[in-house]
Amino acid sequence: MKAGNSVLSGYGTTIFEVMSRLANQHGAINLGQGFPEGLEPPALIAAAKRALSETGQQYPSMMGTPALRQAVSDHDRRFYGLAIDPDNEVMVTSGGTEALADCLFGLIEPGDEVVLIEPLYDAYLPIVRRAGGVARLVRLEPPDWKLPRQALEAAFSAKTKLMILNNPMNPTGKMFPADDLAFIASLLARFDAYCVCDEVYEHLIYDGRPHIPLATLPGMRERCLRIGSAGKTFSLTGWKVGYLTACPALLQPVAKAHQYITFTTPPNLQQAVAEGLASDDIYYRSLAGGLQARRDKLAAGLADIGFTVLPCSGSYFLTADFRPLGFVGDDTDFCKHITVEAGVTAVPVSIFYEAGDIRHYARFCFAKKDEALDEALSRLKRHFAQHRR
Repeated sequence: MKAGNSVLSGYGTTIFEVMSRLANQHGAINLGQGFPEGLEPPALIAAAKRALSETGQQYPSMMGTPALRQAVSDHDRRFYGLAIDPDNEVMVTSGGTEALADCLFGLIEPGDEVVLIEPLYDAYLPIVRRAGGVARLVRLEPPDWKLPRQALEAAFSAKTKLMILNNPMNPTGKMFPADDLAFIASLLARFDAYCVCDEVYEHLIYDGRPHIPLATLPGMRERCLRIGSAGKTFSLTGWKVGYLTACPALLQPVAKAHQYITFTTPPNLQQAVAEGLASDDIYYRSLAGGLQARRDKLAAGLADIGFTVLPCSGSYFLTADFRPLGFVGDDTDFCKHITVEAGVTAVPVSIFYEAGDIRHYARFCFAKKDEALDEALSRLKRHFAQHRR
């Protein structure tokens, strides 16, 4: 039989699925896959149920319901001072990953170069390459995840169509400081490039830090496509409701891709998300505060066991160096080992690099219930205490 697409066929099953299956087989606590537990707002679930009976059951506008587009506009003005036209600069998508795909399929011509910062979310490279783009990779490396400005500048050229900036960043938990953002903005302007700003973790930020969208910097409003996610902001990842804001000249070609990929998103979920985005400040503060407490619990527990835990300013994830534990093997071996032998699952950080050569760090998700984190730490502590004897 004839083969499938050579680009996508070259990728194996995602590591998140592989490790989750292994976790299920061994009854492990899954701290590998990045979905939250115990944070779902009951009011939004009730709103979705109510809207299911009160709103229509047919296709809404492909750009999103008017209520949600207005809510996204209001949200961006409220938090960032961005003046977004809800009718011409907002599009609702079936999740943040669909918004990403729409941007890449809608903007990339075969041969266009795309600047990507590693470690990177696993969907970026396959979609860029399937769209015909040529990836130019720039590496951040642990433990400090410092932006290598010289390497980033060298990755740009006259062929650069766009870059993708994940901020806050998965899996590092890094937030790019204002001076890094200004440097990135200068490159985009100099090389006449766009930026797809994956900002799905915009409200999952800790220690009182502010989130600075790249689009708020001078001259960037016309160059940035900003992706948000109700799944992350409201801990409802299964709803797959995302939203994209961009100036009309950028949004138009992206909308053309959207109309042929998913076209639209369930209207009752859009209504509930519209209500959620209008939540008072207490909700947003409690979301970040609750996750920060879970971060601190997991970080302290891992450090007590012997891991070297790297700082995390945002997202769901902690990166930990397991070399102090004396484990012999790479990060994939380690994550499989603790899943089978200790009953706790993490994912190897090497999978976020194309070369796969950062081999002694594991990523743990802390957006889990306290009892799950406590039990995971207890299992790991017991296992490594036995291993040292």
